[in-house]
Amino acid sequence: MNGKRGNCCIEINISSSVTKAGKKSGGNGFSCKAWIWSVWEFCKEDSNRVLFSFKVGLAVLLVSLLILFEAPYEVFGTNIIWSILTVAIMFEYTVGATFNRGFNRALGSLLAGILAIIVAQFAIRAGRIAEPFIIGASIFLIGTLTSFIKQWPSFVPYEYGFRVILFTFCLIIVSGYRVGNPIKTSMDRLYSIAIGGFVAVFVNVLVFPMWAGEQLHQELVNGFNAVADSLEECVKKYLEDEESEHPEFTKNVMDDFPDEPAYKKCRTTLNSAAKLESLANAAKWEPPHGRFRHFFYPWSEYVKVGAVLRYCAYEVMALHGVLHSEIQAPYNLRSTFRSEILEAANQAAKLVKSLGEDIRVMKRSQKNPLIKKVHSSTEKLQRAIDTHSYLLTSISETPDTFSKPSLPSKLSLSLSSTPCDFSSQLANLDSNNEEKDSNPTIQNIPLGNLPLPRTESYHETMRKQSRRLHSWPSREVDAFEEEGGSNTDLLPRMAALESTAALSLATFTSLLIEFVARVDHLVEVVDKLSKMAKFKHEVL
Repeated sequence: MNGKRGNCCIEINISSSVTKAGKKSGGNGFSCKAWIWSVWEFCKEDSNRVLFSFKVGLAVLLVSLLILFEAPYEVFGTNIIWSILTVAIMFEYTVGATFNRGFNRALGSLLAGILAIIVAQFAIRAGRIAEPFIIGASIFLIGTLTSFIKQWPSFVPYEYGFRVILFTFCLIIVSGYRVGNPIKTSMDRLYSIAIGGFVAVFVNVLVFPMWAGEQLHQELVNGFNAVADSLEECVKKYLEDEESEHPEFTKNVMDDFPDEPAYKKCRTTLNSAAKLESLANAAKWEPPHGRFRHFFYPWSEYVKVGAVLRYCAYEVMALHGVLHSEIQAPYNLRSTFRSEILEAANQAAKLVKSLGEDIRVMKRSQKNPLIKKVHSSTEKLQRAIDTHSYLLTSISETPDTFSKPSLPSKLSLSLSSTPCDFSSQLANLDSNNEEKDSNPTIQNIPLGNLPLPRTESYHETMRKQSRRLHSWPSREVDAFEEEGGSNTDLLPRMAALESTAALSLATFTSLLIEFVARVDHLVEVVDKLSKMAKFKHEVL
């Protein structure tokens, strides 16, 4: 597109990428194959979803036969439609949720029918003129009271029942006013609701029943395995070799770690509080079934165990935060405590899996040997940290610290990665000495005024170490050099950065020890659950 203004020519070029992008976005239409594949993956993830859908269809079909056939339709008439409405509203995913919804539906319909009959009789006796005013006032009063009461904390679980009272009362009282026989209308609709509720319960219980208690039981077991697997996965990656790939930390992909499948399961466990609470409330309505054969089963204890398990999962997520943080301890410093960290993590994960297995098979086994091993490995890790605490603090000291012969060999291995670095330092010192001998001017300078070549050598060595050992971070040094900083200002900054990197290891080990402390509490709540649920004792 060209435009002219005087002798000036303004040329505007429109890139073809915009047109290509428009064509590309317009070309992304509906793909039937992709949709079918997504549906298949959704069904394969939980096959009970397909069973639930077929069960709802079967229940609605059975109720619809009462309308399609002439004989039942002549008995109930158009009120049989309430049966279909009841099935559609009452049918839930699990048996317990269906019983809960059915109880609210039945009690709400019964109370609404009784109230409608009382108000209708009172309105009829008040006279034709006052009747609509009384009915209108009663509708306003019932709507206000039910909407207020269902917000009360104690009545929140019965919120659906109050809703049923409201719309059932309104429909019965208004239709009875026009038809002229509210008692017959109420009874016919109560019969229809009862038929729909019976069909919904019958199909849900007898046709591939899905018990909320069984799902709650399995959900809790999966949480134990997810936390244990995530702990092992996190510790293993933290102690990997320095040459392995470490993905950069970015805010956009904080929760996207495709090489850590257990991490996603652990994150799901953290978000399972509402699901466990819902399943526990539904399981309370279920009759004894399967492995849960006694009344008043302690389903609420499952929720408490899940809460303690989530506290353990919080520690695992914190360990993952240290694993993927920008501030990382050098690999040779991490490898110093490798055996102690691995042993403590593996023993703790083994104990968590053992607790989950006991819940799965519903037995009570002796946990004292495992608990002793976990405590022993954790104490061993604590002693190792206490014995080698100088590794986490001496990095921030002056360069003279590195030349002290009193430090153990383990410390020297942690601070100098290869013999090449040490030989390069010696070579720099030798070259500086030769320069001093060859230059008579330097020989005449007093010792106190001689330049210190060790500072430059130390700076170069530490910069190479920080880049090679993934210390935090070499780009800070480069940026400081570009700003024109002096070596005397750089050394304290380098020491502070390396001290912070070393403390990353201390943070990781302290979180691991805190995880073990929370596992002790987890053992207690699981033992309480096993006693209240009457798990079988393990036969030795």
